[in-house]
Amino acid sequence: MIIKPKIDNTKLTKRIYGYDEELKRKIIDVIEEKPLTLYLNSQEIVTMMTINDYPEYLAIGYLLNQNMISRRIKIEAIDYEPDINVVVVRTKNKTNFEAKLKKKTITSGCAQGTLFGDVMENFDKVKLNKKISLKKSWILDLSKKINTTPSLYLKAGAIHGCVLCKKDKPLIYMEDVGRHNAIDKIAGYMFFNKVVPDDKTFYTTGRLTSEMVIKSVNMKIPIVISRSGFTAAGVELARKANLTLIGRAKGKRFMILSGEKRIK
Repeated sequence: MIIKPKIDNTKLTKRIYGYDEELKRKIIDVIEEKPLTLYLNSQEIVTMMTINDYPEYLAIGYLLNQNMISRRIKIEAIDYEPDINVVVVRTKNKTNFEAKLKKKTITSGCAQGTLFGDVMENFDKVKLNKKISLKKSWILDLSKKINTTPSLYLKAGAIHGCVLCKKDKPLIYMEDVGRHNAIDKIAGYMFFNKVVPDDKTFYTTGRLTSEMVIKSVNMKIPIVISRSGFTAAGVELARKANLTLIGRAKGKRFMILSGEKRIK
């Protein structure tokens, strides 16, 4: 993998004592979550609860997935101030999202995800790659490789993972308290490194909700896999966009509720 979970980063977990079922005192690792306030130029956009391991990727990915900036925009600077948990994205062009920020939807994402304004404005225009295919054996291979990779989830729990993959190879593995943060960090990485999405698969440990489908489609990733389940709204949007949606992927079993023609 190019990026793996930072299990040795002591800032991402905290050692706390508690008592087990036999009331014996034990020390365990728990996830640290911190507020991160995002500014676009001089405008405050949102405060997110995050593990804060890749604030720059998270900031850019969030703005991209909210349609607040485009992939063609010129980023002049990204200033991260760890002492006050603030990240500022500076662009060449002036921006004003006062009207859009008034229209928000609280999503089903863990750590309370939020969709602002017109996130659907590009959804109908996206054309996903119809020629890409995924072998059934790769689904099992990806699940094994991802689920056995040392991670914060295995170390402490209470966290979601999202992984950008190509064929049967996991490439970018991000974790966060909310799966929406994890996918945004992947979007930010792809922007900075000019990663082509057309031949990629997206794997998530979380539910396949409308928010996850919208973000995957806007990122132009044609195949999404989850070991968890679906929501009806997520399936409806996936079918509308011809996104291959695979859920309940455990062992050799899985369910495809959209885009089954890409599976070989």
